[in-house]
Amino acid sequence: MRKRIFAIIEHGEGTKAVKRLSAAYDFIMMLAIVISIVPLAFKENHTVFIYFEYITVGIFILDYLLRVLTADLKLNKGAASFFIYPLTPFALIDLVSILPSITVLNSSFRLLRLFRLLKTLKVFRTFKFLRYTKNFEIIVNVFKKQKKILVAVATTAVAYVLISALAIYNVEPDSFDTFFDAVYWATISLTTVGYGDIYPVTTVGRIVTMISSVFGIAIIALPSGVITAGYLEEMSKKDEEASEQSDKETDDE
Repeated sequence: MRKRIFAIIEHGEGTKAVKRLSAAYDFIMMLAIVISIVPLAFKENHTVFIYFEYITVGIFILDYLLRVLTADLKLNKGAASFFIYPLTPFALIDLVSILPSITVLNSSFRLLRLFRLLKTLKVFRTFKFLRYTKNFEIIVNVFKKQKKILVAVATTAVAYVLISALAIYNVEPDSFDTFFDAVYWATISLTTVGYGDIYPVTTVGRIVTMISSVFGIAIIALPSGVITAGYLEEMSKKDEEASEQSDKETDDE
């Protein structure tokens, strides 16, 4: 039974019935996430929103308990899995999504009333979408495979920001009160955003800005190209695996 539950809530592999149940489960969870964050778009606390909380937090708690119950099947670390799983990123997101709503279920928990003040924690429910989005798994694989290149690019970007900040801070000290202001300006120049709240006024300072912006475009383009190429490669592999799986099922029939 636990294996069947795990197949439904986690990866959806197995028979056609399991795949359909898994797809239905994912749809219900995504619908619950959407319904749960609707009240965040309103300042008024309507009565219907309370019922939303009753239903969605019940679904989230059930989902959390099922995942804890099948933690050993996911982590493959024996009994230790039941203690390790609650500390994993997605489990923490699930827990943070549930805690602010516990007072809705039982207002007698006075200590947990503090979570009413942390209504913004419910925004973390949007991160639950990542678990039910297949593209997120592909992006994670891309980052893992291209980790060395992305780390090199990130290191270059950080070094470039610091060098640009040092240059502008010394060239035009009157426009930047602190070195942090210079780092802030360099970061914005690197990303080519340019809010305009801090800017150089001297000719030399503007020349530094021009150079910083031009090189910033090149540095920003590097990771974008790496991620795009890796994403297309992963999509191609997924299509090949799906095609092979389809051919296998046809042969079995």
